[in-house]
Amino acid sequence: MPRVVLPADRTAVMGVLNVTPDSFADGGLHQGVDAALARARTLIAEGADVIDVGGESTRPGAEPVPAEVEQARVVPVIAALRAETDLPLSVDTTKASVAADALAAGADIVNDVSAGRFDPAMLALVATRGAGLVLMHMQGIPATMQEAPAYGDVVTEVVTFLGERAAAARAAGVPAADVWVDPGIGFGKRTEHNLALLARLDRLVALGFPVVVGASRKGFLGALTGAPVGDRLPASLAAAVLAAAHGARVVRVHDVGATRHALAVADALTRAGRTRG
Repeated sequence: MPRVVLPADRTAVMGVLNVTPDSFADGGLHQGVDAALARARTLIAEGADVIDVGGESTRPGAEPVPAEVEQARVVPVIAALRAETDLPLSVDTTKASVAADALAAGADIVNDVSAGRFDPAMLALVATRGAGLVLMHMQGIPATMQEAPAYGDVVTEVVTFLGERAAAARAAGVPAADVWVDPGIGFGKRTEHNLALLARLDRLVALGFPVVVGASRKGFLGALTGAPVGDRLPASLAAAVLAAAHGARVVRVHDVGATRHALAVADALTRAGRTRG
């Protein structure tokens, strides 16, 4: 039985809860337990299936923060959330020590943008704790990833990488049912790379793991529309709907309520297409 069971008949929505001072879309808005809880309650009321708590920004150009700073940001929030809700909670971290404390506080999933590469203890920790694991593709590191991203065939390279990282997780003892994969939209990728990955998401789906897509408010949406980060909701909804249509099982978003409404239509159309006589 997987640690987190996804809805069988619709796309799941992972709500973003950044408790950082510098995240690209909402940095500084939800710092501290009280502010974070207030935001989490809104996400839950709007229909989030998972709350993803992050204490270190991974926006382009971001520098890493010490583990103790990240722990101080996320662990009290996760503990307070766990006291209020049974909803699955995810911790967005690349550090095994932060993940360990977050899991002890009540998190169910580790969302690792490095796919377990930055901290060699991560995969074994997740296996030992029986947690879920999101493995994401990123070229480079956040501080430099957008300086000159380059690929020969971005779809093949990302699919191959995630297949290899999933195999590494399995070898470390993480059950296949607990592994999700994420193409890393906006992480070391130009607009054309992001579009290619979204258009050929079926290649990633074919690996057999639930696919997570996080396109919400990302820079490539601004490049396509000219909209500043605060005005990218329509573009974010389009990306979420099309990701779901191409096989994503989870979309990671800032705007949960609007996304749930858009996906209700997209998922209904998908179901109607499957049952058409």
